[in-house]
Amino acid sequence: MRNWHETYQDQGLIVIGNHYPEFNWEADVNNVKQALIDQNIPYPVLIDNQRETWSAYNNRYWPTTYLIDKWGRIRYVHIGEGAYDTTEAAIQALLAEDYP
Repeated sequence: MRNWHETYQDQGLIVIGNHYPEFNWEADVNNVKQALIDQNIPYPVLIDNQRETWSAYNNRYWPTTYLIDKWGRIRYVHIGEGAYDTTEAAIQALLAEDYP
């Protein structure tokens, strides 16, 4: 995510992480803030302690990557690790689309 953020942010890619805690200590906002600093995460991360965003996307697996187009439609979903080349190609294709 970090590499895609750094590579494509000037072309319009917006990366947003969604943190849904697995353990109680992961729900503490200060712990999340420190982890973002420690891991050098340069993009915003939503703290989803109530599972609202996770549920809104009907997400059941971690990690899951969603690519949402310029019109707000989900256009690509990848569950799990891997498929990085395929995901990057999808990012490039979506960024290349015209937007009125």
